[in-house]
Amino acid sequence: MRATSLKLCWAVVWLAFVACGAQLCFGQAEQPEEEGTPAMFHHSDDTPWWVSAQANFIFQAHGSFPAAYSGVNSLHNYSETAVSRVVTLYLGYELNKSTEIIVAPEEAGGHGISEALGLAGATNLDVVRNPSLSKAPYIGRAVLSHTFAFSSEMVKVARTPISLQTEKPVRRLEVHVGKFTMPDYFDQNAVGGDSHLQFMNWTIDNNGAWDYAADTRGYTAGVVLEYQDRNWAARFGEAMMPKVANGPHLDADILRAHAENYELELRPTLTKLGATTIRLLSYLNHANMGDYRVAAAEYLAGLMTVPDVTQTRLQGTAKYGFGANLEQDFAHGVRSYARWGWNEPYKELFAYTEVNETFTGGADIQGTPWHRKIDRFGAAFVSNGISRDHQHYLALGGTGFLLGDGALTYGRENIVELYYTAHVWRGLYFSGDVQHIVNPGYNHARGPVTVPGLRIHLEL
Repeated sequence: MRATSLKLCWAVVWLAFVACGAQLCFGQAEQPEEEGTPAMFHHSDDTPWWVSAQANFIFQAHGSFPAAYSGVNSLHNYSETAVSRVVTLYLGYELNKSTEIIVAPEEAGGHGISEALGLAGATNLDVVRNPSLSKAPYIGRAVLSHTFAFSSEMVKVARTPISLQTEKPVRRLEVHVGKFTMPDYFDQNAVGGDSHLQFMNWTIDNNGAWDYAADTRGYTAGVVLEYQDRNWAARFGEAMMPKVANGPHLDADILRAHAENYELELRPTLTKLGATTIRLLSYLNHANMGDYRVAAAEYLAGLMTVPDVTQTRLQGTAKYGFGANLEQDFAHGVRSYARWGWNEPYKELFAYTEVNETFTGGADIQGTPWHRKIDRFGAAFVSNGISRDHQHYLALGGTGFLLGDGALTYGRENIVELYYTAHVWRGLYFSGDVQHIVNPGYNHARGPVTVPGLRIHLEL
């Protein structure tokens, strides 16, 4: 299996270098004027139907690094490599000018370094966190959307694989019902939000402190209401929670397990250089969650042989959090962004990753100055932290669904990521990426570690 993964990895890398070499020999890739992401095939804005696909292949590796100790959920401190893939088919149909349906079958395979364990900011957002899941294709998204018009004035909008309308009322209410991933609608960011063409790290592409409702693959079911006006928007989402932390099955009893998400989006005019967007997020999860304080106290009292937060779970436990998201465009293709997030410190982190507090800052630049206007170079920094109760629990030897070194010498997990995405030809993109991680898993006794990566992305 390892040999097969390595062969696939080198085949992908070889394809990328052959494509880049051909471009250098025969001239620069065509840089079309159309908006959006160039694809292998043209997608019409005039047809009621939509068919497209994406394929993403990521290779990552790291060398050995110092570690005073390791546990069952540690990032491996010996050299390792990993290859992942995600292939998605997007099928859509506009039932009328205000109603559409999207279905997106998907297939995921391969794995991440250390099976995505040992880091709060895991290095590959495409990785499925449970390697025992079936490798069979599955339905990622199945969404029915309807737009209620509150004004006759219309505005042009870009057509995407998950939103087919090209013109919408300036003031409107959009209703989305079905299966989706919460970042489809909340915490959006044009600079740090796309692991297929931008950053790869979980806590750089998303708000690490937003423990959003999701199964192991990142999907949930529910409803999202989104009101849009000229300079602002408001969103509300009600979604299903997993039955257990990082679990593959959603809890169908929404009276006992569910998640509310709220977001206010403001688009003020702060500078003439480019657009400004501010998003303010909050969430409240209800699920069968445990308590880090109780687990530590029961262990110290001799009621547990090892600290185990899963033994303290109570159905209907609530956990809340907040986030802020800033996006700023500047002149000459330069953009920047920042995120901040915090959540309640005692209750078990359950669905996304093990972060209680986070701050991210980054920027990217379009390749126009070097005559590669579809290319992008990006750099970002994230600092993740956990609460004192969460620290104490891990230091006593407790484990979460991602972390557990057997002990803990606490330090904030700080990550720097750089990437360059080159548009090779039509819908073919090649990216180089590097991530440097200090205090992996919040452990000053382990690391630092550097993780280089290569990515091939196909837009079909």
